[in-house]
Amino acid sequence: MTAPRNILFVIFDQLRADSVSGALAAHVDLPNLRRFRAESVSFDRHMSVVNPCGPSRTSILTGQYAMNHRSTRNGTPLRHDTPNLARELRKGGYTPLLFGYTDTTQDPRAFPASDPAMHTYEHPMDGFSEVLEMRFEESYPWRAHLKGKGYALDAYEDLFKPVAPEGRAPRPSDPALYRAEDSDTAFLTDRVLGHLPALEGQSWCAHVTYIRPHPPLVAPAPYNRMVDPSSLPAPVAHPTPEQEAALHPFCGPALKATEARHMVVGQGDLQPDTATVQELRAVYLGLAAEVDHHFGRLIAYLKDSGQYEDTLIVMTADHGEMLGDHHMWGKMSLYDAAYHTPLSIRLPGNAAQAGKVWQVPTESIDLMPTILDFAGQDIPNVVDGRSLMPLLRGDLPADWRRYSFSELDYSDPITPTVWQRELGGCASDSNLAILREGRFTLIAFAGDLPPVLFDHAGAGEMRNVAADPAYASDLSRLMLTMLRHRMRNMNHLLSLDAVTSEGPKQARRFPKGD
Repeated sequence: MTAPRNILFVIFDQLRADSVSGALAAHVDLPNLRRFRAESVSFDRHMSVVNPCGPSRTSILTGQYAMNHRSTRNGTPLRHDTPNLARELRKGGYTPLLFGYTDTTQDPRAFPASDPAMHTYEHPMDGFSEVLEMRFEESYPWRAHLKGKGYALDAYEDLFKPVAPEGRAPRPSDPALYRAEDSDTAFLTDRVLGHLPALEGQSWCAHVTYIRPHPPLVAPAPYNRMVDPSSLPAPVAHPTPEQEAALHPFCGPALKATEARHMVVGQGDLQPDTATVQELRAVYLGLAAEVDHHFGRLIAYLKDSGQYEDTLIVMTADHGEMLGDHHMWGKMSLYDAAYHTPLSIRLPGNAAQAGKVWQVPTESIDLMPTILDFAGQDIPNVVDGRSLMPLLRGDLPADWRRYSFSELDYSDPITPTVWQRELGGCASDSNLAILREGRFTLIAFAGDLPPVLFDHAGAGEMRNVAADPAYASDLSRLMLTMLRHRMRNMNHLLSLDAVTSEGPKQARRFPKGD
């Protein structure tokens, strides 16, 4: 009898890499994630190739850059025939189970306007079997669970408002109205653990997506005050928002797009003073501690049931969070904190590599081909990412990438964004691309805006050196590198196919394990 080959693919929403390993890691207790790192192979230069949530998850699950799948915003449709992880796994006999969400906007050419799928960007991606719906805008199963527990809910948004003791206004660090055992994170984990035992003895695939620590920043006790705000390092920032805005024209609108007051429901007059900023950061880390606890429950189940050695486990996040760095919040930014995410992968039978940490550039589009490689499936030519399987086994291909590449579309074709209103761009040119190559980070804009160049051997993200004549040759070289990258990675859906007199033929873009 063939041993099962299981896949557990866990994505946390908006979890910064340095919460797990980096500047903030020393200030929050995440024992399960760190224990998992010790048992896995980790990639500490891992970057999302696009933000925010919908586009990021589309790239993760299709293995494509946003410039190719073009679902570049929450609410931008994904072509209905785009290959994705779930569909490809089905070819190998898996039924990909979804516990949570994929934030996929369906193709309006495939649905009538009245279809419910045409009224949300949170539809599940085709190919997944949705076991539990946990959508952000409103999770009906979780709401029903809470009502069954006796919670009184006048409006769904009440779940995201901190509850203050009698006699004073609420603060971000006040607890949520629900108990920790009834939180969205706990509920999701309970449902996963209630379903997986039925699949023991067969190969299964579970995509588990946690909403947290995504805002609104509200946490149940004891997580709401688990981290001491006074113990946290200050955000990385210039002394004032005005100095931050002066770095580049993009930055002024970015400061307005998402503010500290937007991170908490029902506190619109919240001011970003030092105490409040640190309080918000502490609640965020408390939510990270909560997901750590429940991730530990998943790992404990696999070990206790004897499935740990049969299961590929991928742990990552869809994107990062500014968390007050550069006086910014959210993920609509050009700084690394918005894109840098944790990634650890445990490959069965790979104990010799346990604890290894790679410092080479990896991208979120690498996860889809890695999982297909594990499952023994061919990787479609349309996939831009590369399988991490050689690195998991300790080998770095000679032609591995030297840089990472990300994109951000900051437009809205229906209601112009603050960037469009202030900078004058349209929906086609309000976007940017980021190339990170060791010492330098280049940000280029589609619109009529100057580039940004950060020198990490100097002041890094605190100074834009693009206009400094001393960096002219570096700027030119990186611009050419970015152009070549885009040219090499234009959509390969059919570009490596040929119809010949002998019939159709196809070259492979990336062989398995390459």
